[in-house]
Amino acid sequence: MIPLGRARMVGVLGGMGPAATVDFYGKLVEETAASSDQEHVPVVIWGDPRVPDRSMSLLGRGEDPTPHLRRGIGELRRAGCEVLAVPCNTAHAFVPRLDQDAGLELVSIVEVTAAALAADGVRAAGLLATTGTLRADLYGPALRRHGITPFEPDEPGQHEVMTAIAAVKGGRTGREHGEALAAQARSLAARGAGRVVAACTEVVLALDPAQVPVPVVDPARLLADEVVRVALNAEPARA
Repeated sequence: MIPLGRARMVGVLGGMGPAATVDFYGKLVEETAASSDQEHVPVVIWGDPRVPDRSMSLLGRGEDPTPHLRRGIGELRRAGCEVLAVPCNTAHAFVPRLDQDAGLELVSIVEVTAAALAADGVRAAGLLATTGTLRADLYGPALRRHGITPFEPDEPGQHEVMTAIAAVKGGRTGREHGEALAAQARSLAARGAGRVVAACTEVVLALDPAQVPVPVVDPARLLADEVVRVALNAEPARA
């Protein structure tokens, strides 16, 4: 049993979007090897869906979300959180310059995903992400440090991805959106991607991995696993 008080409080900066935040918390619970309530990681969730669109901001067509993100991080710190998890890929373009000011330890969804791909020996990975994430090249540097080449959809394909993401955020997910994402994933695999990364936390809520010929990587689950390890001060798993 994990001694009471040993676990560090985790702050989840959520609401971007709400369904992805709910999904992440479920994965956080699933990734915790607990046999009772008391052995789970203590969590505070700040779920503010009013944060301006991160992708639109990065494209120069929307409000800067930084003040909203700073407020949420501050509230998590005041609640006693020490570890920060952000189950929104695009928000990572803004958050790394805020977490240290608040005295929180950010577990980066980008870095944990790149490390997991490298550990699997992946040399090329396809990205299904928001246009903001792609244009800001959030995954590119981390992947390239590990010798992994990133692929992304062409312009018409990216439009399909964004349409599917918007549908999930609006609670309108239908079969056509999952099929559109699967088609883009298959296209990335055909170009040589050994993995397809669901680099937007809404993508995994619509995409059926069984329709893709290569493994689909879920960064939210990788993030949950690493957050649990950091919060419990556990040693990293060894192969």
